[in-house]
Amino acid sequence: MNKVKFIYNPYSGENTIASDLDTIIMIHQKYEHTIVPYRICNEYPISDAFEDIDKSYRYILIAGGDGTVDSVLNEMKKRNIDLPIAILPAGTANDFANYIGMPHDVYEACNQILKSEVKKVDIGKINDKYFLNVASTGLFTDISQNMDTNLKNTIGKLAYYVKGIEQLPNFRKLKIKVTSDEVFFDGDMYLMLVFNGQTAGNLKFAYNAKVDDGLLDVIIIKAGVMKNILNIFIRMLRNEHLENVDGIVYFKTNRLEIECFEDIVTDIDGERGPDFPLTIKCEKGGLSILGANIK
Repeated sequence: MNKVKFIYNPYSGENTIASDLDTIIMIHQKYEHTIVPYRICNEYPISDAFEDIDKSYRYILIAGGDGTVDSVLNEMKKRNIDLPIAILPAGTANDFANYIGMPHDVYEACNQILKSEVKKVDIGKINDKYFLNVASTGLFTDISQNMDTNLKNTIGKLAYYVKGIEQLPNFRKLKIKVTSDEVFFDGDMYLMLVFNGQTAGNLKFAYNAKVDDGLLDVIIIKAGVMKNILNIFIRMLRNEHLENVDGIVYFKTNRLEIECFEDIVTDIDGERGPDFPLTIKCEKGGLSILGANIK
């Protein structure tokens, strides 16, 4: 039998993944695969999950949100492990899993994974860290890092928007310099997002992004009149196109550099990112994935 390393976060989302363990094992046994589980917890680092990885493993199965997937991705890259991954969406937002068409029903998701072919997808690299979905900086980017876990698990995606509204009185202009072959921006902004996927908090900001084109989609919300900013956020909430909109810089690139001397942090799918200055690249086909059903 092929072995599958199953890395799961029991605290993600509604804390239901542990109750699905028998279903996951049953379906994999049907396809002649053996599940080798690893439970993420504070006592043991995620690196321990990879101590026994060898050629007998077919892929890495991850149950958790975008932050859990990123943690696994970064550990795999650090160890030069070139196995496909598959994702069971078990977090609060599950932006990347939703983008690649993963069902939220565990039975359906496992069957989709086991019947699929390996697909190559792009990954982003921000300094020495990797990300699958989005890297961001500016206002709101520390929301998921500072959010109470109970709040996030209780009211789900709404928690992000509640915390975002709380930050509105703190709006201030942030000086930033962005350099790429396509665009040079040196000015004030409120928020910057660099997408490999399409959504953040399940809002489709980068509707035109593709995960296999070798490019990242960059959105800069320029600082300006509050009325214009509110109109931009309304367009975002409605999933309307953001190209050619006053107050927004939107472009595609495979590499950009960012300088900023403000007291702000960066975020990689809900986890703290590296400090400035930043070099962000797209590694085309940098990851193998199973179960993807990208439209």
